[in-house]
Amino acid sequence: MARLAYVIKFVADMDRAVAFYRDTFDLAVKMQTPFWSELDTGETVLALHPASAANTAGSCQLGFNLDDLKGFYESGRVDFTAPPKEQHGTLLARMRDCEGAELSLSG
Repeated sequence: MARLAYVIKFVADMDRAVAFYRDTFDLAVKMQTPFWSELDTGETVLALHPASAANTAGSCQLGFNLDDLKGFYESGRVDFTAPPKEQHGTLLARMRDCEGAELSLSG
């Protein structure tokens, strides 16, 4: 089963973005660093990540948590842009949806 765990928003100014979402919507800040911040919206986390050439400021990416990411990868149902790899204590991978949008997967 897959669950929408994150909406990742790419931002030009992390401190300004955190303050905006915290103060405008009264969202609790779960964590804040220059490279990744999380705000509590209920079941889905609003994650903020610095923008880059590949992910411009204002763009978003969906992040799904899968019960069995490794099994999903091995099923060959989709093409991955990055295979599952242990990062920050979590198994992470990336794939594209049917319209070419990159999705972040964790498991």
